[in-house]
Amino acid sequence: MTEPSPRGLPVRVRRHTDGIAMDDLFRSSSAPATTTVTSTSNAATAGHPLVGAGAPPRRHPPADAGLVERPGPAAPGWLAVLTGTAALGTAAVLLWRARPPRGAHLLPWEWVAPAGLGAIAVVCLGGLTRGRTGSAWVLSLFGRYRGSVRRTGLVWISPFVLRRRVDVRLRHWRSEPIAAVDAEGSALRVVVLVVWSVRDTARALYAVDDHLGYLREQVEAATARVLSQLPADAFQGGAPTLRNAEAVGDALTRLLAAECRPVGVAVFSAQPTRIEYAPEVAAAMHRRRLAVLDARHRESVLTGVIDAVDDTVTRLTSRGLVELDDFERQALVKDLTVAFCTRRGGLPRPDEE
Repeated sequence: MTEPSPRGLPVRVRRHTDGIAMDDLFRSSSAPATTTVTSTSNAATAGHPLVGAGAPPRRHPPADAGLVERPGPAAPGWLAVLTGTAALGTAAVLLWRARPPRGAHLLPWEWVAPAGLGAIAVVCLGGLTRGRTGSAWVLSLFGRYRGSVRRTGLVWISPFVLRRRVDVRLRHWRSEPIAAVDAEGSALRVVVLVVWSVRDTARALYAVDDHLGYLREQVEAATARVLSQLPADAFQGGAPTLRNAEAVGDALTRLLAAECRPVGVAVFSAQPTRIEYAPEVAAAMHRRRLAVLDARHRESVLTGVIDAVDDTVTRLTSRGLVELDDFERQALVKDLTVAFCTRRGGLPRPDEE
């Protein structure tokens, strides 16, 4: 005579987002128990969605094809110094040889050569300037772009053109707290660190009124657009959030680079250094985060207790140590659950912080 196989532990758990109901824990059922486990680590390591994916393409500012940086007219400074010095020396020699007798004056045509040599010396010496490392001269004549000079050291540039110095070094700018909202409408304060440089000096000066102001405005606009695509925190499940600073920074960098390229500004990195809730909603979000953590802790404790009770009852019945009917099984499950909960410190109550 064979012994009938024991039934599985009849336990059903109703899961709630704000807590775990205990009234269904000891309810019997003929259906076998099933356990559903949700893993948040896989969702956290999954690929971050592209910010703005599926949205219609946006038109970026047009770039003037004719306004492109090109080398400007310039010469080595030492050549201008030699030429000016030679012109001055030659003019002095001509005046010394053509000096008139006492009481006489030089004829007008005798002043032409010294005056011309003097003008050449003035142009050569007056166009001398210093080229600095990390800066460039932008030249214009009567409002027309004539080229850019990136030479360093002593450089000669025509004194008849207008010169404007532009900083082309790698620079970084840390923004003030920028007001934004996430995908759920929660107010945020974001600080962004931007690493950039002037790539095209002609467009940086003539394609926009102020390229620094343009960059700052674009940082605010791009930050507001990127942060509005995802929530700041995933209170339910492991969905992508703005806490993934690397993915958010990549999306922000791509957007800023496309917006600033037509004005000659190259954006290499735009990373949010701090993303936090605005003061008016920070306290409420903090309480919400604590409530979610408490619910997750309660669920993990209850899952462990149920697994321990199931394993204990299954071993007792499968080995023939006890024979239980439905009423005795429910009583044993209840006693074991209370014992295991007491050993684990008990489930926290919803009103406990």
